Amino acid sequence: MKKLINNPANVVNEMLEGIVSAHPDYVKRVVGFDVLQRTHSSKKVGLISGGGSGHEPSHGGFVGKGMLDAAVAGDVFTSPTPDQVFEGIKAADNGKGVLLVIKNYTGDILNFEMAAELAEADGIKVEQVVVNDDIAVEDSTYTTGRRGTAGTVFIHKIAGAAAERGQNITSVKKVAEKVISNVRTMGMSLSSCTIPAVGKPGFVLAEDEMEIGLGIHGEPGIRKEKIKSADEITSELVKKIINDLQLQKNDEVAVMINGLGATPLMELYIVNNKVNAIIKEMGVNIHKTIVGNYMTALEMAGCSITVIKLDAELKELLDDVADTPAYKQF
Repeated sequence: MKKLINNPANVVNEMLEGIVSAHPDYVKRVVGFDVLQRTHSSKKVGLISGGGSGHEPSHGGFVGKGMLDAAVAGDVFTSPTPDQVFEGIKAADNGKGVLLVIKNYTGDILNFEMAAELAEADGIKVEQVVVNDDIAVEDSTYTTGRRGTAGTVFIHKIAGAAAERGQNITSVKKVAEKVISNVRTMGMSLSSCTIPAVGKPGFVLAEDEMEIGLGIHGEPGIRKEKIKSADEITSELVKKIINDLQLQKNDEVAVMINGLGATPLMELYIVNNKVNAIIKEMGVNIHKTIVGNYMTALEMAGCSITVIKLDAELKELLDDVADTPAYKQF
């Protein structure tokens, strides 16, 4: 195992300290907990998200103006505990209630819901939404129903904008649910990744193999097969997304081409070139495209494609100002 780490037991703590020292104008750490909160808060609905570490910049990289108010980091690929989430809820609470954005993994749902009960007993109004954007498999190793993956970033952005505008918690939750209904993701991998505490890859792909539809923790996808060209791979992924979203001519969308940690931007832009061509050929308008690492899987090679169908409300909120360490829009 070759990694730029010290002690595997300390990777999350040292990472969080490194984020804070790099971005003190954006985030600060809740003392004694693996929680990052906004350095400058405001009286609005609080948004909190989180999950296992190893997906950086998710989720701490999205704490800031127009997105999250707090993010909770579990151990690598492990849900944060209820007490950590509870501290995150308290850090995100500005007196207007807190919306939990939970990816659909059994551990995340159980622990975030337990934390919500603690917060409500403490007098904090809490609502939640569950993200299930991954169309690859219906039930997976860690879920009942579809997994939550990179589409979560669009929820952070759009629901975060609604909260920043001063909407109440009912309205912010409704916006988040609309995003969930209209966002789809599918991914593929060219390699596995290694959890520091384990010290060996979670699965093995031969030099000429890829896996279609894997999860962001290395959970099995649809199938392993011989590697194909970028255009062939992209066509399969994006056409499944288009069919699931039931896109029609004159619809409007935003697109995210997300790297899993070890894929060069060159390759992500090649993928985007084909996505753009397929969608435009349908007569669908692409309002915005973002390309880069937004929800990774340690050093996994591969990518995911996310498409969100926009209406006037979602488009306007997507275009609002956001200023966080990993997402800036002015």
